[in-house]
Amino acid sequence: MNTLAVMFLSFFGFVIAYNTYGKWLARKIFRLNPDARTPSHELQDGIDYVPTRRSVVFGHHFTSIAGTGPIVGPAIAVMWGWLPALLWVVLGSIFIGAVHDFTALVISLRNKGQTLGDIAGEVLTPSARIAFLFLLAFLLAIVIAVFSLVIATIFTMFPRSVIPIWLSLPVAVVIGILIHRLHWKLLVPSLTALIVLYAGTALSSYVFPPVFMPRIEGVSLGTPLLLWTGILLIYCFAASVLPVWLLLQPRDYVNSHQLYAAMFLMLAGLLLAGLTNKADIFQSAPALHIAEAKAAGAPPIFPFLFITVACGAVSGFHALVSSGTSSKQVDKETDALAIGYGGMLLEGALAVLVIISCTAGIGMGVSGTQTEITDIRSQAPDNLFGRDAWESRYNKEYSKFNLGQQVGVFIEGSANFLENVGLHSTFALGIMSVLVAGFAATTLDTATRLMRYVIQELAGVFRAKTMKNKYTATLLAVAIAGALALCPQEPGGEYGKGGMILWPLFAGGNQLVAGMTLVVGVVYLMRRRMPSVFLAVPAAIMFIIPVWGMLLSLFSPGSGFLARGQWHLVIPGLGVIVLGCWLVFAAIMTIRKLLKLKHDSES
Repeated sequence: MNTLAVMFLSFFGFVIAYNTYGKWLARKIFRLNPDARTPSHELQDGIDYVPTRRSVVFGHHFTSIAGTGPIVGPAIAVMWGWLPALLWVVLGSIFIGAVHDFTALVISLRNKGQTLGDIAGEVLTPSARIAFLFLLAFLLAIVIAVFSLVIATIFTMFPRSVIPIWLSLPVAVVIGILIHRLHWKLLVPSLTALIVLYAGTALSSYVFPPVFMPRIEGVSLGTPLLLWTGILLIYCFAASVLPVWLLLQPRDYVNSHQLYAAMFLMLAGLLLAGLTNKADIFQSAPALHIAEAKAAGAPPIFPFLFITVACGAVSGFHALVSSGTSSKQVDKETDALAIGYGGMLLEGALAVLVIISCTAGIGMGVSGTQTEITDIRSQAPDNLFGRDAWESRYNKEYSKFNLGQQVGVFIEGSANFLENVGLHSTFALGIMSVLVAGFAATTLDTATRLMRYVIQELAGVFRAKTMKNKYTATLLAVAIAGALALCPQEPGGEYGKGGMILWPLFAGGNQLVAGMTLVVGVVYLMRRRMPSVFLAVPAAIMFIIPVWGMLLSLFSPGSGFLARGQWHLVIPGLGVIVLGCWLVFAAIMTIRKLLKLKHDSES
């Protein structure tokens, strides 16, 4: 019952927030107008600007902002104990993350669907635009490189997920044609797609053999990880240049239904496990684990908890999705409340389930002998339960808690809930691994399209006409990210892990983008003499915490990047901080001018 209380109180908080704070922002602050002409209608081109019903845009938006962020972040954060992670997810989502996403979406809707980089140039200064765009390009390159690694890793760890993931592509294309060309209703295609994908997962789990990418012997660039990464980058190029309605929208919509179904199964399993006391978060994991985490080499909980959780509470990447792709598809301005504010709250709910899966779910039983999860997990001879199970996953050196293990903990814990409703362990693991890989894929193709937009906007600044073409801009985006993704993480290491080289900078840089987005929002509202305090406080928090965290990462004695001689992190890390401070300085100067104008007009 303890676990159920934690879940229901969290979800209740999200529902109350949406119907009070969210609606207050929509009606009293932004004054959303259902009759306003949105960019999807004003600039409709059938490729990027496409008027789309709310449920489809919500599916695209939610799966794009979610990715593996609300999974990996909370899965790491519970090393400090589940209570701090839970409080930050719930309160951060309501008062910062959802407000951030909603604000970015509305501002973009009212500025012809421009990205935050372009809007910063108009709201602040032209130089701020350049700084913001370079910061966004840097972070998006890391996202594409790392998420291609995430999917390649899942394909390698869970080879039975390969067929269902690639099956979703033709299914998505068919749905896109049925809806946008033949004008079918959504219900039948949606249900059919879900059935086809789950049938594919079942067949892949029990009938079809696992799909292993062969290693090309004698070729250093012939590792399975590298080959999968190369294939994914080719997919990224295609997904970015195709009309949004043909692949991006329907794929994300299909994946959102996968998520809803998986969350329903998780909730059903959690409900049964909670009522029968099979899953008790208080007994399975510590509420506070701060001293133990420090002893294992983890960074201090302040400020790193608020940087690590990221997408589960607030993420700058969400502003890129809101202002990059979602704003170009919104049909009515009033849809922004559900998409922007509601989408973030649902992601917060997912993060809560991740926390419960990585604690109470893991406590329901894991293999004590295997470091990685396989299809024969339930056949292991010495399963562990309760606190022993949790400690087998988290009582290890922090530096050795790698990406595969972080994703694997969630898949294993959530699969336990699915098994509790009668699903076989193989099928349960298949559903959850497909879910994670599908989420990562939606973020991957959306990030590529977003980077194409950023490159095109930079091309406009520097008058590089060739780069304004969507094909050349996309090719450059994939080439930059691919060059990073395909190289080894360290000299002599395995090729294909290059995204992890700059990954330590992503969390702080991503949260700094959230702070910058909120700063732009503050100035935008002040220019229109609208209340902005509700944004100013989160903006200050989301500037101070990331800069604090990045400075600690760079200069901590003995453990910082500088002390370890990691100049490949020190130099770009300092660059990110400088760009952030540049934007804040530009905002302060703009605010001073606005206050002076207000004072002069009143006097």
